[in-house]
Amino acid sequence: MRILGIDPGIGRCGWAVVDSNKGKVIAIDYGCFETDSKTNVEKRLEEIHGGVEKIIKKYSVNCLGIEELFFNTNAKTAFVVGQARGVILLAASQNKLPIHIYTPLQVKIAVTGYGRAEKDQIGKMVKTILKLDSIPKPDDTADALAIALCHAFSAKMRVL
Repeated sequence: MRILGIDPGIGRCGWAVVDSNKGKVIAIDYGCFETDSKTNVEKRLEEIHGGVEKIIKKYSVNCLGIEELFFNTNAKTAFVVGQARGVILLAASQNKLPIHIYTPLQVKIAVTGYGRAEKDQIGKMVKTILKLDSIPKPDDTADALAIALCHAFSAKMRVL
């Protein structure tokens, strides 16, 4: 199974493609889309949608794992990130990908075993699990890998 993990955002949107086969997970590629804050929102959303579409097609992914939004302070940020998440979900739907949504708590528990893990702990575990040379940067990229891992582990449990 080839999984696209996405950590949604408008300024930075982390993405990761992993293969999960018989309990073994391998990172295929990963990175982060960045959009210019001086560009209007609709153009930024178009860039994110186009970028996600390119990844879906380039890597022939089978499904999308994406993080549920959690904001406790800034409603304006929540709205614009929600819009970015919407165009990501649209790209997945247009490409007929099954969509799997995980809370930050689910992702943290799946990757670290601890629901209150900090960003650095997530990065270290992603590096260890996937046998990477270094912790992926920025944090959005490490988070996207963690989301993809969460789905790989969850899908494995559904099969058992």
